[in-house]
Amino acid sequence: MAKKERTKTRYVDLNVQEGGFVSKFIASRSKPNFSDVAILRKLLSNEKCRILYTLKHKKPKSIYEIAKLLGRDFKSVYEDLKMLERFGLIEFHLSKVGKRESLAPVLVVDNLKIIVRI
Repeated sequence: MAKKERTKTRYVDLNVQEGGFVSKFIASRSKPNFSDVAILRKLLSNEKCRILYTLKHKKPKSIYEIAKLLGRDFKSVYEDLKMLERFGLIEFHLSKVGKRESLAPVLVVDNLKIIVRI
């Protein structure tokens, strides 16, 4: 009998009205003043999609390695990864080589399904 492959799917329920699900999901110290659609645009930017693709296919061992593969600044990649982590698309795993420690971002979803309620 063939083993059935399990997939991990993340659902984002989008409410077009201000103050919907996504705004509450990424609550920060200062109250966000933009709509769910604007947050979704930031989440699904070309750069974040490139990061997700790189995580899936290249399996980099550190944030620095991702930045190097993408030809981007470390700080920008780190900020993008933190947003992806807040949405539950990635996790950081601590890896240690000798005395040196690094955070390895790991993709934890296979699918992202977006529901838009109008």
